[in-house]
Amino acid sequence: MTKFYVIHRKHLILTLGIAILAAAAILYFQRNELRAATGAMREERVIHLVTGEFNATMPDGTKLEAYRWDPGTIYVDKGEKVKLSIRGVNGASHPFIIEGTQIKGEVKQGKETIVPLQIEKEGVYRIICLTHPDMNHNGPMIGYIVVD
Repeated sequence: MTKFYVIHRKHLILTLGIAILAAAAILYFQRNELRAATGAMREERVIHLVTGEFNATMPDGTKLEAYRWDPGTIYVDKGEKVKLSIRGVNGASHPFIIEGTQIKGEVKQGKETIVPLQIEKEGVYRIICLTHPDMNHNGPMIGYIVVD
């Protein structure tokens, strides 16, 4: 006795769709494994910052100035290789540290300072200008590096 199977069009389309999704998933994961095995890494990202200054004259004639990093907050992935490209626009010199790391540097007016950065632990790291650390020194000139 011969048996016949009837395949409905919607079942055929559903089966083909699942097969295509499975093949796409396999190719995606194999590509990532191959990239990790060959050492091919994502290109190092460059994040541009500048030093900025605000100044104002108060009603009593007192001059007020404050310095900052711009942008004030940057976001990086845990373990991501990044270069901070910091351009000195305002202020003659801004020696700085990145809290929680061994990174120190100085940004000078009209110059670019390149800071290689790779942080392996999630958290918020402050970049602090040592010349302007608080309100008494025309600050605080503090930026934030958020590592997720």
